[in-house]
Amino acid sequence: MTTLAAFAARKTAEAERARIDAFETDIDCGGSLIAIGNTVAADPSLLGGGEADKHLVYEGLSRVAADAVLAGATTLRSGNVMLSIWRAELVALRTALGLPRHPVQIVATIRGLDVTRGLLFNSPELRVIVLTVPPGAETMRRDLAARPWISILTMAHAGDLAAAFAELRDRGVHRLSCIGGRTLAGELIDAGLVQDVYLTTSAKAGGEPGTPFYSKPLGTELVVRKRGTGADAGVTFEHRRLKVSRPS
Repeated sequence: MTTLAAFAARKTAEAERARIDAFETDIDCGGSLIAIGNTVAADPSLLGGGEADKHLVYEGLSRVAADAVLAGATTLRSGNVMLSIWRAELVALRTALGLPRHPVQIVATIRGLDVTRGLLFNSPELRVIVLTVPPGAETMRRDLAARPWISILTMAHAGDLAAAFAELRDRGVHRLSCIGGRTLAGELIDAGLVQDVYLTTSAKAGGEPGTPFYSKPLGTELVVRKRGTGADAGVTFEHRRLKVSRPS
């Protein structure tokens, strides 16, 4: 199994080699966001977001100030990944913000998952939280007992996300970056737990047909829109703020 040090070295080298072309900023104001694009792909790089989106936004600004990164078990697949930032200037920014080198890794699963395999669950240097329901917790009970760096947060039922987030705040997780999958993202929006959406679209077609990140009309206010240049021409990045009531 790949070690955390080896994985981090590979990701850092990849990020430092990447050519990051500038984004150009548009001045605009937003309206409504409806079913946009296809967001499911076995390899997310096939969605065509470009190097700037991957290294500056996705593995950068979207999580540089986050206490934790949340993903569904399907998104993480084998667990041979960990969700952090890698470019030196962004690592320095995270340090300047007084945050640990890596965000807390939060994995959401209903059925439970195999924590005996994968980098994510077998690196004591990482702080990992598994978000699940009672049947899922029971399937992992023995294996989690042998991994004290993994804590479990058990919801009463699958839709009890508001209570789960209140518990996360008690555990020191106040700012959270959610990367999906789309089912989890939709549930978080429906629960009023999402404040901002980072949306990257590409002129390149990709992903499985009929897999928008959210299938219902979603009122948003545009905060910033940027367009890729150079090798990333045709890529558009938007930061949108949801116009919904959120729990206090």
